[in-house]
Amino acid sequence: MARQWSDGHSTSILCTGASSAPEGLLASGSEGGELTVWSQEGAIVGRLTLPGKEDITGVAFSPAALSQLYVSHGDTVSVLDPRNLKVPAQEFQGAGEEEINAVALNETGSALALADDSGAVRVLELPGGKVSRTLRRHTNICSSVAFRPHRPNNLVSVGLDMQVMLWGLQKTRPLWTLNLQELAEDDNDHQQRPGQLFNPPLAHCVSVASCGNILGCAAEDGKVHLMRIGSGSKLEQQGALKAHSQGASQAHFISFLSHPYWLVTGGNDCQVALWDLSKHPVMAPEGKIPASAPQRRRGKSKAKRKEQSQDKSKTHQKAEAEGEDEAAAAEEETEEKTGPKLSISHGDKVNWLCPAVLKGEPSVIVSDQSSTLTVYPLSQL
Repeated sequence: MARQWSDGHSTSILCTGASSAPEGLLASGSEGGELTVWSQEGAIVGRLTLPGKEDITGVAFSPAALSQLYVSHGDTVSVLDPRNLKVPAQEFQGAGEEEINAVALNETGSALALADDSGAVRVLELPGGKVSRTLRRHTNICSSVAFRPHRPNNLVSVGLDMQVMLWGLQKTRPLWTLNLQELAEDDNDHQQRPGQLFNPPLAHCVSVASCGNILGCAAEDGKVHLMRIGSGSKLEQQGALKAHSQGASQAHFISFLSHPYWLVTGGNDCQVALWDLSKHPVMAPEGKIPASAPQRRRGKSKAKRKEQSQDKSKTHQKAEAEGEDEAAAAEEETEEKTGPKLSISHGDKVNWLCPAVLKGEPSVIVSDQSSTLTVYPLSQL
């Protein structure tokens, strides 16, 4: 049964975060600079309205120092003690070139990455807050950033320019870039159906599985775009999950279930869904047929068909139709295998999802357009 955590905010909650400690706290930030810290039972531990009352866009607990909570608002990051919410212990003013949209810490708590409206990704050294890297390749708002587990010098960023970028912090250019718009155009050539509406794949949220090699990116086209990173940090495989009927705003891999490939997503269709992606083609080891193989075969047969003489066209058209039927059946089978294990009609657009273990119970905390948090248990799995 869902539980409501109320009275912590008076405005729409924009972000939530959970401490990695077993009995750790949770934090939520909302419009107007309201910050609330919660116990695992949903009791309010502390509340604070930040000076300036700028919207709080990101919260992150340090994995190294339990007394440090990083909060982004405007172009500033404030460092607070979550058990003693008074004045910030530190403020990194001007940490972002423009308004910060998201923050992420590496596993050791030695670096903080920021995504901002200018498209820049800034990396700050901790605890001092010195800017060690400014990464500029996004041509529009950078919406989300995440470090790769087990590789503290690798991070991934996504933005409203529809680009996914993997960075090695030794350099100021990305190791690779994936253009989601080009993928969508290729996909639509093969898959568009009459009356189907396509939104551009503006990238809203990126997450990295605990294994460090699988990325998931929630996008405005309703899909979660999936990528597998191989040896040498190369992009080895990519695919997509048709997760939502409207824009997908959130995608987070869950580290505390039976394997690293559990993913929780939320979208503008007011749905929250839990996925077991262990059998998805992008997770498959080398040698398996990639998800896009049927499409490539169809594309080749079209090219060949153009080269054939007219007297053979009917035969090829029949073969093409059969091939399309087979590809469609394979696609449906893949979707059925990777359909959600749990689907929740939340009733409001999802602003943020936060997977957490609350008093030993696997859960997901949902923030939306309201001032209340909703907690859904995942224990029925």
